[in-house]
Amino acid sequence: AARRATSPDRYRAVDPGIVTGRRIVLVDDVVTTGATLRAAARALLGAGAAGVAGLALAATPHGSWPSGAP
Repeated sequence: AARRATSPDRYRAVDPGIVTGRRIVLVDDVVTTGATLRAAARALLGAGAAGVAGLALAATPHGSWPSGAP
């Protein structure tokens, strides 16, 4: 099935006060291109998070990633 493109503004912090100045860990089940983690991290950083790290339980094989992916 085709995945919807992850637009940069798809994610937002509903209450930026919760993340302001905090270090956040995002957890994803499977990373395909990393677009979802990147978009969510941008939203959190834009809301004032001090830092964002991503953790995935699994990833697609590196050779199957599009050019420029992690």
